[in-house]
Amino acid sequence: MATPLDSLRDAIGVSHLPVAAPARIVSLVPSITELLFALGLGDQLVGRTHYCIHPRRLVASVASIGGTKKIRHARLRALRPTHIIVNIDENPRALAERLMADGFEVIVTHPLRPEDNIALYRLIGGIFNRVAEAEALVTQFEQTLAELRQVVWPRRWVLYLIWRKPWMGISRDTYIARLLALVGWETLPVESARRYPELKLDKPLLATADLILFSSEPYRFLPEDLESFACDYNCPREKLWLIDGEMTSWYGSRAIQGLRYLRQLAQLSLGT
Repeated sequence: MATPLDSLRDAIGVSHLPVAAPARIVSLVPSITELLFALGLGDQLVGRTHYCIHPRRLVASVASIGGTKKIRHARLRALRPTHIIVNIDENPRALAERLMADGFEVIVTHPLRPEDNIALYRLIGGIFNRVAEAEALVTQFEQTLAELRQVVWPRRWVLYLIWRKPWMGISRDTYIARLLALVGWETLPVESARRYPELKLDKPLLATADLILFSSEPYRFLPEDLESFACDYNCPREKLWLIDGEMTSWYGSRAIQGLRYLRQLAQLSLGT
């Protein structure tokens, strides 16, 4: 199956040609590391971050070169990568620019909507000659999304928390917010100058929220955090929910599971 060249254009408009030989890939994006394995590219993945934890059994054999913000450049060079995959949200621009200046082929990703996973599958699959595998993921994703959209979801206001001290949430200009909107969950605040704003948890905000969601990442909220929150803010415990941040913020192959997870959670919140 041929891949149109336009589909191999990354998030900053750089076109990448399909590889002519097996690649040596370094992924600095946890969800894309998982996607590479789903596409059958695990044997071409030579480097990852220590946040790249899925699939757990397989990533253990792949060399870690540091975090998503800071890496060990000498260790990276020793791996002799042909391609490095980064993400606009997860990796600093200065890091990506240095890698480009060092002569590496850098693939920049930036999904902003769940639907952007389709282009992501085709981009990675097209560059690394896994077009059929990418199309299989596209089919799964589209079917799962269509099933989710068949349901008429009631509109509800949700506050999605990602950090404490200070409290931080998400704006509507994020992948997470657009994913939640698929089940009628409109995120608070309605307007924000920052994509991940600090929040003042005052009474009007908390009263407006039908649900307050405590993510498992980047801060790992635990059940005891919900108990403390309910007490500290005089907030009904039944509107406080833990939510799996990997299912709501990871794109790539996990996005298919994420759609199913969100549907189950939304149904549970409605008592259905």
